[in-house]
Amino acid sequence: MDVKGRNFTRFLERRKLYENQHDTGAENRQHAKGKLTAWERIDILFDEDTFEEIDAYVTPDKSDTGFGKVQQAYGDGVIIGHGLIRGRLTFAYAQDFTVMGGSLGTVHAAKIMKIQDMAQKMGAPMIGLIDSGGARIQEGVASLAGYAGIFYRNVQSSGVIPQISVIMGPAAGGAVYSPSITDFVFMTNQTSYMFVTGPNVVKEVLNEDVTFNDLGGAGIHSKKSGVAHMVYEDEENTLLGVRQLLSYLPSNNMENPPEMEISEDETPDIEEKLRDIVPDDPNKPYDVKDVINLIIDKRSFLEISENYAQNIVVGFGRLDGKVIGIVANQPKTLAGTLDIDSSNKGARFIRFCDAFNVPLLILEDVPGFLPGIDQEHNGIIRHGAKMLYAFADSTVPRITVILRKSYGGAYCVMNSKNLGGDFNFAWPTAEIAVMGPEGAVAILYRKELAASEDPATMKKELAARYRNEIANPYVADERGFIDEVIDPAETRMKLIRSYEALETKFMNNPARKHGNIPL
Repeated sequence: MDVKGRNFTRFLERRKLYENQHDTGAENRQHAKGKLTAWERIDILFDEDTFEEIDAYVTPDKSDTGFGKVQQAYGDGVIIGHGLIRGRLTFAYAQDFTVMGGSLGTVHAAKIMKIQDMAQKMGAPMIGLIDSGGARIQEGVASLAGYAGIFYRNVQSSGVIPQISVIMGPAAGGAVYSPSITDFVFMTNQTSYMFVTGPNVVKEVLNEDVTFNDLGGAGIHSKKSGVAHMVYEDEENTLLGVRQLLSYLPSNNMENPPEMEISEDETPDIEEKLRDIVPDDPNKPYDVKDVINLIIDKRSFLEISENYAQNIVVGFGRLDGKVIGIVANQPKTLAGTLDIDSSNKGARFIRFCDAFNVPLLILEDVPGFLPGIDQEHNGIIRHGAKMLYAFADSTVPRITVILRKSYGGAYCVMNSKNLGGDFNFAWPTAEIAVMGPEGAVAILYRKELAASEDPATMKKELAARYRNEIANPYVADERGFIDEVIDPAETRMKLIRSYEALETKFMNNPARKHGNIPL
C-alpha cells in the first residue's frame, strides 16, 4: 500500500475510534440522571445538520504528575464548533461529562478559548453548555490557568457578542465564574447545580448538612441569588429556550436586533381594555404583565429572571415586529417598590439592552424605594443608584409610560425626562409627586391634623385634594416634565410612532475609558 493509501486508512481508523469512544454505558448513565449527552444537546440546539465540529482529534496533556493518569480520549472531554441557530451563525462548546467527568485540563481549556476567540472575531453569539466536575486535579495549576484564560475572554467579549451559559450538570468552584460574567444563565430543574464550594466542603468547614439542590440548584439560583435567568423542567426545553432567546438578540453590538413580519393575528385587538386596567383605588394591585401583553405583539413577551425580584418585570418583546426591552414595576409584589434586588435586576437588563442596541420601554408604577433597616444597612442607596446609572448611561431609544404612581426618587430613577428619557408619556391615572398624598398631607398639615376632632376624615379629604390638584399628570404635562398625557387605548400606536421617530437617534457619551458604576 502506498503512502496515500496508508494515510487514508489511518484517517478512517481515527474516525472509527472517535465514534466508538462514547460507550453505551456512559450514555446510559447520563440518561439515568435525566441528562442528555453532549452530542444530543448540540443536535437540539443547532439547526439540523449545520453544526461543524473543530479540534475533534486533540488529546489531553500527557504529562505525568504522579497523581493519577489522564484518560487519553479524543476531544479531551469537550466538543467545540459552529453552526446555525434559526439560520444565524453561532459558536458553542459542550462539555462531555462521559469523558473524565467533563473536567477542565490544559487542552480542554485551550479548545474553549479557541472557540471564544473565533466567536468574537466573527461577531457571532457564544454558547457554553456546561457539565463538568471542575478543574482537572491531575494537571494542577495548569487547569486553573485555563479557567483564567476563559474568564479573560468572557470579559473581552462582554458587550461585543451575546454570551449564554447553559448549566447542564454540575458547575463548581472556579467553573461558576465564567457563567456569572456571561449575559444569560440557563438552568434545568433537578439536574443542574452551581456553587463555589460543594456540600462536602460546607459540611467539613461549617458542619452543616445540605443537598446539592438546596445549596446550588436551579430553584435557589432563580429565586434567591438571581444567578439563573431562565429555568426549565428538562434539558430539551432548556435548549429550546436558548434558541428562543437568540431570536430576540443581534449577533453582535454592531447590528440591530432581528425584525419579524407580523400577521394580523399578532396585533392586539382589545387595546380599549387598557383604559380600565388600572384600578380606581390607588392602593389596589394589578398585574403589569397584562398591560405589557396588551401593548406589544401577541405572544411575543419573553420574561427574564421571572422568579427573582418579582417587584420588577424585565424581558424582551416585539412591537410591530421590532424587538424592544421592557422594564416594568409590578404592583402585585411589594406594591412595585424598588429594593436592592430589583434595582440590580433592572440595571443588569438595561445595560445588556444598551450594549446590544435594544430600545427600552419603561412602564412605571412605583411608590418609591422600599423602606426599612434591612434595606438601608445592606446598601439600598448604592444598589438603587445602579439602575439610575444604567438608564443615564444608556444611548438606545428610551420611552417611559407612567401608568399610575411615580413618587420621589423613584420618579427620577425610572427613566425620567431629565435622566435622558426620549419620550415620556403618562396615562390619566398617573400620580406624579415628591411623595404619596397620605404622606404629603401628614407632613404639610401636621398641626391641623393634630388639632382636628376627626383627623382620619380630614386626612382622607386632604389626600384626595392633593391627588387631584398636585399629583395629577397634567401639572407635569403643562411644565414639560412629560411629553403628553395619552389615552391608554392609544398607547401601542403612540409607541410605534415614537420608536420610528427615534430610529435615527445618535449620541455619544463623553470620551472616557469607562464610567465607575456603583457596584
